[in-house]
Amino acid sequence: MSAEKSSTYHKNGTPLPAGVPQISRRQIYENRAKRRSIITASLSTVFVILLLSFLIPLTPGWEEVKKSFFDWNILVKVFPALLEAFLVDIMIFAWSSVAIAILGLVIAICRNASSPAFYPLRLFGTIYTDVFRGVPVILAIYLIGFGIPGLGLDRPWNNPYIWGSLALILSYSAYVAEVYRAGIESIHKSQKAAALSLGLSQMDTMRYIILPQAIRRVVPAMMNNFISLQKDVALLSFIGPVELLRQAGVYKSLLANFTPYVGAAIIFLSVTIPATRFADHLIQKQNKQRSQ
Repeated sequence: MSAEKSSTYHKNGTPLPAGVPQISRRQIYENRAKRRSIITASLSTVFVILLLSFLIPLTPGWEEVKKSFFDWNILVKVFPALLEAFLVDIMIFAWSSVAIAILGLVIAICRNASSPAFYPLRLFGTIYTDVFRGVPVILAIYLIGFGIPGLGLDRPWNNPYIWGSLALILSYSAYVAEVYRAGIESIHKSQKAAALSLGLSQMDTMRYIILPQAIRRVVPAMMNNFISLQKDVALLSFIGPVELLRQAGVYKSLLANFTPYVGAAIIFLSVTIPATRFADHLIQKQNKQRSQ
């Protein structure tokens, strides 16, 4: 019996009962190798954690760092207020992500316009992505968040929440547009040619044939952009909005302790780590589907 054939016998040589799923010898080997890898990784991780737990307290300044950054009483005291401030981050992320997804798609379509009549749109898309991908997000927030309210607009149009969100939307739309464009260009040209030969217009081909496939392909990459957006919402604290990072800074000043920043980091990690793992799962699933 070859190594790739399914085994129909127990290890002791007795035949398997009828109806029992047959497992190939290669699958048995891969399962054993996987178990060994998990055990090795777990033991090495535990060893490193124990080593760090032993060595870090031996450093000369550990007691001061522990008091300044890891004060449990302060963390318990400020954590509810930090969670409340984090709701502001969630709200800004919610309305910004929708606008980014829409504007990014529009920019990507402009950049993929092939007709000479649409050259101004293609030029606009190119300039837009070059400018906003070249300018750091924090700089865009400063320029828009302080520049536009400086025009002396009446309330609510001088609100830093509005202009800070606009800065995030404009900056991230440039990155998302490139992700969309990569997805659109990954669709084979033969599909577009087939749709046109069936009588579909350029617009209908893009709407019904190209975009549905392109969007499905770029969902994992899009997730990574939105994970970064969730973190970069904290940058708006530099122009006024009292969100999680700014609230942690207020408590840091009041209590003369950096533990509120650690609390803010814990809240961000509780959101970004599951989202990152989900994005990795989507990428692995997509790669597996392509390899089949």
